Amino acid sequence: MISSFQLPLAVPTWYTGRLWLLRLGYYKLTRPKEQADDWVWIADHTVQIGAEKCLVILGIRLSALPSAGQCLSHRDVEPIALLPVEKSNQDVVYRQLEKNVGKTGVPRLIVGDHGSDLKAGVERFCQEHSETCFIYDIKHKTAAVLKRELIRDETWLEFTRLAAQTKNRVQQTPLASLAPPNQRTKARYMNVDVLVRWGQGLLAFLDKQQTEEMTLFDPEQVQKKLNWIIRFRQPLEEWGELLQLTTATETFVRQQGLYHGAHLELTERLQHIARTDRTRRVHTELVAFVAQESAKARPGERLLGSSEVVESVLGKLKRLEHDQAKSGFTGLLLSIGAMVASTTSDVILKALETVPTKKVLAWCKETLGRSNQAKRQDVFASHNKSEQKRDQSWAAV
Repeated sequence: MISSFQLPLAVPTWYTGRLWLLRLGYYKLTRPKEQADDWVWIADHTVQIGAEKCLVILGIRLSALPSAGQCLSHRDVEPIALLPVEKSNQDVVYRQLEKNVGKTGVPRLIVGDHGSDLKAGVERFCQEHSETCFIYDIKHKTAAVLKRELIRDETWLEFTRLAAQTKNRVQQTPLASLAPPNQRTKARYMNVDVLVRWGQGLLAFLDKQQTEEMTLFDPEQVQKKLNWIIRFRQPLEEWGELLQLTTATETFVRQQGLYHGAHLELTERLQHIARTDRTRRVHTELVAFVAQESAKARPGERLLGSSEVVESVLGKLKRLEHDQAKSGFTGLLLSIGAMVASTTSDVILKALETVPTKKVLAWCKETLGRSNQAKRQDVFASHNKSEQKRDQSWAAV
C-alpha cells in the first residue's frame, strides 16, 4: 500500500509498468497483419551507442491512408519489423525486406530516405518485385536541396558562424532571451527554418526598437552584440523564400500525397513565392521532383510521399530511453510497437493475456543480445571484486 497517495490498491513498480509496455509492443509487432497488395512500408534506420543499427519498418495500406488534407499519425500505422544488426549494407537491407514479405505480402510502396544502405537495399528489392516502387521522403529531399544551395554560400556560412558566436556571448547575460537557437551538428539542413526565423524575428525586433521606446533590454548592449544581423537583411529575405518553397512543398506532399497531376496543383501553390533566380530554380526543381515521384502512381492511386511518421516515432523512442540509450539498444525498442496503431482497452487486455513476460525476455535475448552495459559490467567485474576483497582486508586490520 502507498499511504502517501491514499490509494486502495498497491502501486506496481516502474519495472512492472515497463514490462507491460513491452508486452503490448510485442503483441502489436507479432500479431497477424492483413495480406494485401496495397501495403506501404515506411522504413528508416536508428542508431544508438555502439555498432548496431536498427531497421524500423512501419506499415499502412493505401486504402487506409487518411483522407487528402490530413497527415499520417502514429495510430494509423502498424509495426512490421524491428531489425537490429551490427553491420548494414545493401545485401543486409535486401534480406531484411525479403524476410518480412510473408507478414503483409509484397508491398506496393516503400518510403524512406536515401541513406546509402537503405536506398541500395530497397532498389534491389524493387528490381526483384516490379510491383513495388520506392518513394524518396519529401523532408529529406527538401533538406538535400537546402544543403546544396547553402553549403557553399559564403554569406550563409558567415551568418551561422556569427549566430554561434553570439549564442555563446549572450546566453549568460540579460540578453539570453534574444540568443540564437542551437545549431545541429547532424542533419543540420533539416532545421534551417529555426535559424532563419530567429534572424527574421530579431530584425523585426530591432526595427521596432528604432521606432518605439523599449525598456526590456539595454539598447547599448543590444546594438553591441546583435546589431550585426542588419547586414543580413537581404539574404534573410531570400533564405525565407527558400523556406517558404520547401515548407509549402513538404506540407503539400504530406497532406495530399502523390498522384497523377499532383505537380500541377503544387505549381499553383508555389507560383507567387519565387522572386529571385535562385528561388525560381528551386521552385522548378521541387515541382519536377513531385512530378517524377507522382508518375509512379497508377491511375486513380494516391501514394504516400513522407516518412515523417517513423521519424516521429524514433524521436519519441529516444525521449523514452533517455539515459538508457547509452547502453545501446535495449528492450525498450519494443515500445515502438506500443506507440503506434490503435491502443484500446481490448488491445491492452489481449496483449496482457497472450504475451507472457518470458516471451518478451526471449525476444530481447534473441534479437538484441547483451547490452553494452552488461558487457561493461563483465569487463569490470573482476576488478570490482578485487577492490571489495582489498577493502575487506583493510577493514579486518
